[in-house]
Amino acid sequence: MLIFENNKTLADIYQRSLSLFISKEFANKALGQGDLTPKQHSEQTFSRRELLEVEEQAKQEKLIAEHGEKHFRDQVMSAFYSKLTTQVTAEFDQKEHFYRHFLNLEDAAPTILEILSLPAASMNRITPLIKLLPWMASDVVTLVNKPQYRKRADVKVSDANLAINYIGLDNLKLLVPTFIVKRLLPVTTAPYPLMKRKLWNDGLSVALAAKVLAEHGKLDWYSAFAAAMLSNIGYLAVVTCFFGKHNEMHNAELRQAYENRDKRLHDLLVQAEISPELLLQLMTEHGSKVGAEQIELMRFDRLEVTEPVFDLAYGDDLQKMSPVAQVVAKARAYIAYRSLAREDLIDKDEAKLLLTSVNMSPQEISLLKKSDIDHIKLNFN
Repeated sequence: MLIFENNKTLADIYQRSLSLFISKEFANKALGQGDLTPKQHSEQTFSRRELLEVEEQAKQEKLIAEHGEKHFRDQVMSAFYSKLTTQVTAEFDQKEHFYRHFLNLEDAAPTILEILSLPAASMNRITPLIKLLPWMASDVVTLVNKPQYRKRADVKVSDANLAINYIGLDNLKLLVPTFIVKRLLPVTTAPYPLMKRKLWNDGLSVALAAKVLAEHGKLDWYSAFAAAMLSNIGYLAVVTCFFGKHNEMHNAELRQAYENRDKRLHDLLVQAEISPELLLQLMTEHGSKVGAEQIELMRFDRLEVTEPVFDLAYGDDLQKMSPVAQVVAKARAYIAYRSLAREDLIDKDEAKLLLTSVNMSPQEISLLKKSDIDHIKLNFN
């Protein structure tokens, strides 16, 4: 988010909050270190190294003899991360392909979101679309069968039509955006097993906080909630692409080393670890922008989501952003503050700087503190 990049301290805090998604241990490194992303992982340096790759390969044995295993490992992994960065960013540049391949979101999903924003929204229009999405229909049926949503004497619901009608339009406004984003969570984030859950929990809290602030400011809560929920898509897409490409490339390099009977290289690759610094760099540089570009491809007409997410990705002046974007910025800043505070990773001065950067009033902070912004509250008549 560009509004956090105009001030170095703010940029460090924001980057620290993103590093917390990866692991607390990694986030701890941010304290007192400023920019976490190592210089050797910059894309400009990668480009220069790629030009020298053939020459360096020829000198490989000499490098081992002269500088030992560490230097050899650094050279191999630098080349590997160079290729990885190139491939990942190339995917981002192919927007339509990336949308279809990584998000793999059917057209009916954004259509449902759009219809829910209309005064003329009806179950007759929405139900057939939900049934076009087997995963969403399944989520709906699963939800209504949870003990807290049905009376003890009720029989188990198996029909999607019945489940959708039971939930109702107002509840669907909360559920459909969450169903969509939940579907886009990465399959795996190993070796950071908690990352997937952290991305989900914080993403939901940002959306619920935006809803509370929108209602407080007399804005359309559904637009704010949907924009906030969908603003997580870019980060999820970056993480999914990074892990997918990393595993694909790592397996290919291992196979090539094995076929070449290069035991030294094979042993190095077996022990190689994922670079959290590179993952953080990609999330910081591309997360919000990729999200905006992907949401633009959803072709929203009436639902106020596209403009706010572009404001968040490219806007550097909060006052020039749409009201919905300002609300989402406040929600994201507050959740970043809360997450860091829970882990003692932010001091009072930093907290004040972060929250005032999005013009959060004491009343808004107090409101969020006393509101439940961690759980969706459904209302069944």
